[in-house]
Amino acid sequence: MSQPSLRLLGQLVTLREFVSSDIDAALAVVGDPTVTDYLSFDAKSRPQTAEMIDGILSRAVQVPRTEYYLAVEHEQSLIGFARLGLAGVQAAKLGYAIRPDLWGRGYATDAVRALATFGFQHLGLHRISAAIGPDNAASVSVVKRVGFTHEGRIRDHVFTNGAWRDSLLYSLLTHEWPRDSV
Repeated sequence: MSQPSLRLLGQLVTLREFVSSDIDAALAVVGDPTVTDYLSFDAKSRPQTAEMIDGILSRAVQVPRTEYYLAVEHEQSLIGFARLGLAGVQAAKLGYAIRPDLWGRGYATDAVRALATFGFQHLGLHRISAAIGPDNAASVSVVKRVGFTHEGRIRDHVFTNGAWRDSLLYSLLTHEWPRDSV
């Protein structure tokens, strides 16, 4: 079965399918504790990153597809990832991360906008949710900038870095999304 070739264009970034040669570039994101301190998993080694990408590639060809785990590129370099995990009826869970040396430049916001547009306009989603660590003010700013609404707090939601962590829950509904976005 051939690999899918989805490409989503934002104003600053391009989202594309991962390829097996992305291991080292992905390791700069998922192997960095500065990044993963805010995510739902611990920092990964190179072999763990290779295994992660193998899993992404195999799930990308599943029918029906249950996730869109995409590489975020800027100027043809992988700088992060963005993911929609399909969950429930017309719903998806959002995740994203950008390499820390590129934080604060709008890349995550642009990636989230492009993925939300894809989710609502092409996947027919009704709801996209994001669970964010309470200490991740930058990520909270990203979802608020895109139009997500704070719904509440999920206690002891994620076990990462040796401890349970709460998550702040945000969501965006299809009728809240402008049709002309991105």
